[in-house]
Amino acid sequence: MKIVVTRIFVDDQAKAGTFYHHVLGFEPKQDVPMGQHRWLTFTAPGDSQGVQLSLEPNLHPAASAFQTALKADGLPAITFEVKHVEDEYRRLIEAGVEFVKPPTSDEGFVVAVFDDTCGNLVQLAQRH
Repeated sequence: MKIVVTRIFVDDQAKAGTFYHHVLGFEPKQDVPMGQHRWLTFTAPGDSQGVQLSLEPNLHPAASAFQTALKADGLPAITFEVKHVEDEYRRLIEAGVEFVKPPTSDEGFVVAVFDDTCGNLVQLAQRH
């Protein structure tokens, strides 16, 4: 068994697609119209056969409530591992990304947390 697709709920698929592709650098994998929404997935740069991240609309009341509660409590909805948190932090700051937690050492990792502009906090993590 292996993970093929994981999801993150977003409040605006078009805005999220632009952010995850053009700001974070993920590569589009699938973009299939589904009524007024889309099956919209991305993969890590250079890993087109890797795990897909689905940007799903938070239309279900439970999804919206969960997303809102996580953000209100300061909890990241998802974590992305990077080689150098400081480098990504600087790159993303230059791109206008707002961080709620700058790079900080935390139990074997360096982490930083930013707002994805689509209803979520996202954590970057680098192993020591």
